[in-house]
Amino acid sequence: MNFTPSAAHAFHFSLACSLFALSACTGMGGSGAGSPVLYPNAAYKAMGEAAARQHLSHCLNLAQSSGLDQMDNKHSAASGATMGAAVAGVTGAVGGLVFGRGDLNQAIKYGAQSAVVGAAAGGTRGAMSQQPNSTYRQFVQRCAGEKGLDIIGWQ
Repeated sequence: MNFTPSAAHAFHFSLACSLFALSACTGMGGSGAGSPVLYPNAAYKAMGEAAARQHLSHCLNLAQSSGLDQMDNKHSAASGATMGAAVAGVTGAVGGLVFGRGDLNQAIKYGAQSAVVGAAAGGTRGAMSQQPNSTYRQFVQRCAGEKGLDIIGWQ
């Protein structure tokens, strides 16, 4: 690439913004849906740990066979890539206008370059930040509750 000093500054500015966004998001990774933790209430004690685990396994399988996913897909890699491309593209275009002294063609060029970096950063963030599906968890908790089991959390 053939950069003028102001073009190089604009590119580095947009690249730095995109990398900052990526590094800020990497610490937000999800840890998976986890597994339910049962409270040892009277029903649990009466049926024993093995039977309680069997009932819980049935509830987990029933939730999945009902079409529920353990993870919420609204924070997927694809939606993260789209968001990252949009944010970094605008940042690059603005950086191109500021540091490129108002040259619209250069601003568009830097916006496109930044969008590529932003898509990678956003895709990574999206893949790392999936959250457990609350409907899936509620389904399992209700099913277990019908057996007298008490789920106190997920780990």
